[in-house]
Amino acid sequence: MGVVMITWERRAEALNAVARLRALPERPPVVVIDNGSWDGTAAAIRALFPEVDVVALGENRGGAGRNVGVRRLRTPYVAFCDDDTWWEPGSLSAAADVLDAYPKIGVVNARIVVEPGGADDPIVPELRDSPVSRPDWMPGPALGSFLAGASVVRRSAFLEVGGFSTRLWLGGEEELLATDLVSAGWEICYLEDIVVHHAASVARDAGLRRRVGLRNTLWFTWLRRPVPAALRRTAFLARSVPRDRTSALGAWDALRGVPWLVRQRRPRPEPVEARLAVLDAPQRASTARRYVG
Repeated sequence: MGVVMITWERRAEALNAVARLRALPERPPVVVIDNGSWDGTAAAIRALFPEVDVVALGENRGGAGRNVGVRRLRTPYVAFCDDDTWWEPGSLSAAADVLDAYPKIGVVNARIVVEPGGADDPIVPELRDSPVSRPDWMPGPALGSFLAGASVVRRSAFLEVGGFSTRLWLGGEEELLATDLVSAGWEICYLEDIVVHHAASVARDAGLRRRVGLRNTLWFTWLRRPVPAALRRTAFLARSVPRDRTSALGAWDALRGVPWLVRQRRPRPEPVEARLAVLDAPQRASTARRYVG
């Protein structure tokens, strides 16, 4: 098991996250992808943790920076970590055991515990009660997507489908990768006993994240969903998102990508669409992920 952590302009938090990773009993090799920070993050990590592989990118590639880390590792499994999350000791070993035992699982999604306080993240009930049909052999609920900062991937499956899209940057970038994994025959599994802790950083641009998240949802919808489903999802978003400048910019960004969408559109296979379409209603009702921040 190796770990890939992405960071940007959060030196103190990144150092804390790396220290937690180095203290894990599994002692995984760690690759840190610094997405073009100007605050000395890369140099500070190299100085304090010379055994960590630090890659200082010249630009902020968002979630796609993880692709660089996955390619640098040679471990069969890769855990992702953000600079404001950390893995509970023993969870990486448990995830590796599951991936060893179930060769058709491509991604394991952990339970997310919010810190300080230790309560489950609001998304956890949706993961636990996923309506996606699962094979009898799977050790936990089947998912249609996952949360990158709380996941372990099978490296071969990740590379097979191309990793994270370089176009989506950061914010809901997992959904496109997830549907491509399921379309390729891989399963995504939620496991309650594998745990990630999340102390959300205050160093974030909530407006930008909402803008990009809305754009990415529209892009995914039109890249992989059949036309009727894409129209329904688009209409729901038009009705439900705030009527403000951030939403308008997100919609404009999505429209500017139409030429790319037309070239890259590949609706997921009918059996996959039928299996994952059951997520539409829970997504509409979800209180955990809305574009209102």
